[in-house]
Amino acid sequence: MSKRDYYEVLGVAKGADAKEIKKAYRKMAMKYHPDRNPDDKASEESFKEVNEAYEILSDDQKRGAYDQYGHAGVEQGGFGGGGQGGGGFSDIFGDVFGDIFGGGGGGRRSSVQRGSDLRYSMQMSLEEAVNGVERKIKVPTLVGCEPCDGSGAKTGTSSKTCQTCGGQGQVRMQQGFFAVQQACPTCSGKGKVIESPCPKCRGRGVNEETKTLNVKIPAGVDTGDRIRLTGEGEAGPNGGPSGDLYVEVSVKRHSIFERDGSDLHCEMPISFTQATLGGEIEVPTLEGRVKLKVPAECQSGKVFRLRGKGVKSVRGGAVGDLMVRLNIETPVNLTSKQKDLLKEFQASLDGKKHSPKATSWLDGVKKFFDDVKYKGE
Repeated sequence: MSKRDYYEVLGVAKGADAKEIKKAYRKMAMKYHPDRNPDDKASEESFKEVNEAYEILSDDQKRGAYDQYGHAGVEQGGFGGGGQGGGGFSDIFGDVFGDIFGGGGGGRRSSVQRGSDLRYSMQMSLEEAVNGVERKIKVPTLVGCEPCDGSGAKTGTSSKTCQTCGGQGQVRMQQGFFAVQQACPTCSGKGKVIESPCPKCRGRGVNEETKTLNVKIPAGVDTGDRIRLTGEGEAGPNGGPSGDLYVEVSVKRHSIFERDGSDLHCEMPISFTQATLGGEIEVPTLEGRVKLKVPAECQSGKVFRLRGKGVKSVRGGAVGDLMVRLNIETPVNLTSKQKDLLKEFQASLDGKKHSPKATSWLDGVKKFFDDVKYKGE
């Protein structure tokens, strides 16, 4: 049976360039691929024919012989089609479908890789987070080996090309009609082997050390913020660039203030007398004490806003406020005389006039039970 014209098989013109031929091959090969057409002999034969055509037309020397002498030029010249001779289907398969089936073009994986990133958790007080702080930290990490300059080879020697994969970093295993590429077991995909490892790093190119770093934490950070220190992570293998170090901030709970974004909150205990008569009280802030004027007849839970006494966020924006919530304390450890005075004071009060909240609350309770009684009748 005579063979079809290779250009006709791929559906391209005789003057098509390499890019057009490769694109056409991919399209036809995907169409007739055995995985897409299981148990289809006709598709299998078409797939072989497509691969044979691509093997010839993708090679300038073979294509020249084919254009001049036709099929006889590539068969008698020893080139052969369909996986025979120098090229072979496995080479074509790896070149064109490498991006689909993993690996391709025979290129080896680079042995020079970036080092891993590291994370360091730093706890600090609220004052340190608000104002910024500078600290020294110790970080266990991997650093490049100095004697071998990160190569892993003993001083005066160098790594050699892997004989198993020929420096490609990959080996090709062919089983029947298909070929699969995998990392070379001898060099682990690096393409090179170290015959005389460095005695200090034992061929790894890196050593474990503890680095002392000076870290500047900017003002306004909060829990969850991260400071990135470029190049302070682990050294990359085989002299590769180092990763980064991320310092994660955790702000400890404060005894007085609670932070909410740029604002601060605090509770201020005041006496029953101060809340009733009013006056000035001292309120703590992160910058020191300030005076706060409390009007007479303040109720517990009243909130005062002190503008600009909060935090300026590391992300910018205006300084937040301090929210002061009054908490009226009930006097304790009273003497008999003090208790008698309170009883006398209580007897002098008219509940409706002097306890507006209690009165409105009791009126609400009375209305609730009246409604329940009415519905039950």
